[in-house]
Amino acid sequence: MAGGDTMSRYIRQETLAEVGPAGQARLRAARVLVVGAGGLAAPVLQYLVGAGVGHLTLVDGDHVSLSNLHRQVLFRETDIGQLKVEAAAASLRRLNAECEIVTVPLPLDPANAPQLVAGSTLVLDCADSFAVSYILSDTCRAAGIPLISASVLGFAGYVGGFCGTAPSLRAVFPDLPDRAASCATAGVMGPTVGLIGAAQAQMAIACLIGQSPSPLGQLISFDMHSFRMGGFRFDTAPEPDTALGFIAASAIAVSDFVVELRDAAEAPLSITPFAQRMTVAQFTQQQNAPPEQSRRAVFACRSGLRAWQAATHLRSYWAGEISLVAAGDTVPFERQTT
Repeated sequence: MAGGDTMSRYIRQETLAEVGPAGQARLRAARVLVVGAGGLAAPVLQYLVGAGVGHLTLVDGDHVSLSNLHRQVLFRETDIGQLKVEAAAASLRRLNAECEIVTVPLPLDPANAPQLVAGSTLVLDCADSFAVSYILSDTCRAAGIPLISASVLGFAGYVGGFCGTAPSLRAVFPDLPDRAASCATAGVMGPTVGLIGAAQAQMAIACLIGQSPSPLGQLISFDMHSFRMGGFRFDTAPEPDTALGFIAASAIAVSDFVVELRDAAEAPLSITPFAQRMTVAQFTQQQNAPPEQSRRAVFACRSGLRAWQAATHLRSYWAGEISLVAAGDTVPFERQTT
């Protein structure tokens, strides 16, 4: 690309005093990790690449499906069946060949998160999974790397700047919801996803150029059913004293007290051969305590929500270490059954 063309590509944003040549250089030097290549990532990726971010790593193990297209507007019908990260990368390279794009066609989990996050200037959570959000928050907080996390369902959602110089996502959302729904189970409006994804991209760029006030420590909420927008700063939000962390299934040890909360129809094979299988209701109806030789209790379910519920019950009367395993995608309206 000719030098004149390179200079004119970013002239409209470089004209802004908040960007200028110095800000553009920071964008070019940035290494951004984007987890999730779906609806939120569609505007995020296009705006970051368009703005001249120098290096992007895309993490997602999913494939493009027909039901994605109403909101994941980075894809076309001809992309159906392809890995999302590969289809996205091909489109983004046509937008800006100067941006280096690395694809990781795997789901993010506690085992690969530290390596993926390491060396990043900024991490963006565009995944439709609260387990991924907490894993990224824990990992980014430990590494001192900023995290821009967004969530959307139905007509509403939020985006916030966490970690780095700000409190973590756990400081704002210390507890999981009573029940969990995903875009697949509860529905989502495409333009709402685009709006929140665009806001996420703006917060990411603001973080990269050092804009003041910083997006870190700021949460913005959107309700496009009633057409309202809100937000607040959480710079002084305290971190929770104790946090229930996620681990990979491969990290389970034979000395652990393991409870498999999925039934045989949902998971024919338990998370480990030595796991005890029971429902959340069965576990919470009695004070099951790990044997003395168990160094840790581990609860496994599909999304992590039932594991969180059972772990919260155990923590009310047992002071040992507790970990959670999210073994797969969210079950429709997964919740405790009585």
